[in-house]
Amino acid sequence: MDFYSLVYSIVVYPILFILPAYVANGSPVIFHGKKPLDFNKTLNGKRIFGDNKTIKGLVFGILSGIIIGAVESLFISYMLVISIALAIGTHCGDLTGSFIKRRLDIKPGSSAPLMDQYLFLVFALAFAAPFGHFPSLYGLLFIVILTGILHLATNKMAYMLKLKKVPW
Repeated sequence: MDFYSLVYSIVVYPILFILPAYVANGSPVIFHGKKPLDFNKTLNGKRIFGDNKTIKGLVFGILSGIIIGAVESLFISYMLVISIALAIGTHCGDLTGSFIKRRLDIKPGSSAPLMDQYLFLVFALAFAAPFGHFPSLYGLLFIVILTGILHLATNKMAYMLKLKKVPW
């Protein structure tokens, strides 16, 4: 395998593959809403998701990921279907994380290391798995490392732009 093929398979394709999930995950910070997804309902006296998970954030998050996939599908034909799975999986993972955090009495906005950074990714990849076209093992490792770095950088940036109340 030549150098360019190696770079494509380990770096370029994995970024193109996971980009809809990244966009879906980050969009709710920009398109946040006011109406909580859980309608302020509780389960065993604890909020289901909390105020930070809104209907508008969910809808725009999923749509943003799908739009990225639609653009990518102009060049990589199968990416539209994969982007739908990635975007939905991303939000299922994020909501699962919020649900778990509420059960553990972790306040909304508080950090839960690893869960905050990677649960969306695990769900996104699981939802996309049935559609194939996965990056190589090295490409997946690159995505895991990149996700950790981007999580820190984008959250810090969103905090500095006053889009988030906390830098994590």
